Amino acid sequence: MMSKYEEGLKVIEERCGNYKDNTLSLATIAMDLNSSGAPRPFIRDVDAFYEDGVFYITTWAKSTKIKQIAQNPEVAFSVCGQWFSGNGIGENLGWVLDPKNAEIRDKVRKAFAFWYDSANNEADENCVILAIRITRATVIKDHGAVIYHMDFVNQMETEEGKIC
Repeated sequence: MMSKYEEGLKVIEERCGNYKDNTLSLATIAMDLNSSGAPRPFIRDVDAFYEDGVFYITTWAKSTKIKQIAQNPEVAFSVCGQWFSGNGIGENLGWVLDPKNAEIRDKVRKAFAFWYDSANNEADENCVILAIRITRATVIKDHGAVIYHMDFVNQMETEEGKIC
């Protein structure tokens, strides 16, 4: 019998896997503070390829999101239209043509085949792969009849918003 965590992973794979080009709302923390001195959230939509608990995004090394993640790698995300959201750790994996990125680059190119070449200049070393490693997530199924609160760090079902 599958655990609730494993059931949640299956739902995520069905919705976001298999080389699907997912639209992800990705939130970071702004580098500048608001007028009260508190950090501000910053959000944007990105295309993301999902595999094994990680979203992969091609982006520009000098983008605001990469600069913000360099200062604070904690991010939040929501997969548009999929009832799947959570938190993760962002990591700049570097240039898409770096040999260490060859396998994931091939997968990302396949997922984004329709637009990849028109949007990315791989010859430029600032064309990088951003990995979002999920730490916790909530997946809703059947209009709330089933809810999976998932701790990806410990690979278990948990309370909402918690990592054990």
